[in-house]
Amino acid sequence: MQKTLKKPELLAPAGNLEKLKFAIHYGADAVYIGGKQFGLRSNAGNFTFDEMREGVAFAEKYGSKVYVATNIIAHNENLDGAQEYYKNLYDAGIHAVIVADPALIQACREGAPDLEVHISTQASIANWKTAEFWKNEGIPRVVLAREVSVEEIREIKEKVDVEIEAFIHGAMCISYSGRCVLSNHMTARDANRGGCAQSCRWKYDLFENGVNDDTEVSDESDEMYTMSSQDLSMVEHLPDLIEAGVDSLKIEGRMKSIHYVATVVNVYRKIIDTYFEDPENYQLDQAWIDEIWKAAQRNLTTAFYYNEPTHKDQLYGKPERLPKYDFAGLVLEYDKETQMATIQQRNNFGVGDEVEFFGPNFFHFKQTITELYDEKGEPIDRAKHAMMITKVKVDQPVEYLNMMRKQK
Repeated sequence: MQKTLKKPELLAPAGNLEKLKFAIHYGADAVYIGGKQFGLRSNAGNFTFDEMREGVAFAEKYGSKVYVATNIIAHNENLDGAQEYYKNLYDAGIHAVIVADPALIQACREGAPDLEVHISTQASIANWKTAEFWKNEGIPRVVLAREVSVEEIREIKEKVDVEIEAFIHGAMCISYSGRCVLSNHMTARDANRGGCAQSCRWKYDLFENGVNDDTEVSDESDEMYTMSSQDLSMVEHLPDLIEAGVDSLKIEGRMKSIHYVATVVNVYRKIIDTYFEDPENYQLDQAWIDEIWKAAQRNLTTAFYYNEPTHKDQLYGKPERLPKYDFAGLVLEYDKETQMATIQQRNNFGVGDEVEFFGPNFFHFKQTITELYDEKGEPIDRAKHAMMITKVKVDQPVEYLNMMRKQK
């Protein structure tokens, strides 16, 4: 094992300003966001320039960075205004942009020559010669294709002095790093310009010879077929990527909830910090695995990191029943004298419910709600109204922005 390992950056998704703040509060070293143009998540909240400035100011207060994804594959009509857009990103304080298209790299260099450029996973970088090409073009960081193995990463780092960013958790595209036209064909929404309808995740019947033959292979008792992958998770194998030299460990999910972002970031932050406390004696904690499953929406796989994926890594047949958790409330305040927490309701909860509180640094405890009051201090049985302010008697001290969840 290398003796002088560099602690990697933990990079989290942020679909809007609230998610950005939660990602950083729960331990992200950097976040990546989308603006109103040139990004692949057109349905995410996405940021105005004013929101970017606020996000950058918040991040820098915690020593974190903000990157903007401008990773579409551009057509001619997409190029108008690109130079000005990058200048505005630079003026907003953005630390780097993630780009796939050479035309947009050029636009960035012309509009904001001091703005750092990272090459997106959309560029499908899967070998050291390609990484070397971008290094020679003055690019400091490349985001690898999801199709590379741990051994290939190790070789790239040995042969090229370039920063490597690699995905550790989240959804996998069934096509080669997003190069897909299913969505275009079926919905006229361009997957490579931010409009993916996720057609691979739809359910399909199987037919003998295509559209002109109505001989159906499957029957009503069969599980319908999808073309979808399980989600990536490296929670059990993170030291392998650290020791291979990955500089930035990336979580997918700009469209996910703040509960998902906080939970996943919290787990990987704990793993990274625990590993670097004593690499030689690092041991995986089952509690980290259990915690990841509280945010998981699909079965999990290590994808291409160790072997070529098989049918076992696909979402096929009846899905396993994963435990489902509701983000029930957000802690706004805590009174240590009364042991009462002020909680903003995010999902229905009430007296008699078993809930779990959690927060940064892998803080957790479970309890049953025994006392619940509305904002005026009147006792109530349930918090039924969205975003209502409540008071809850808690068994242990809690802090601002701790979360409360309950199993469905």
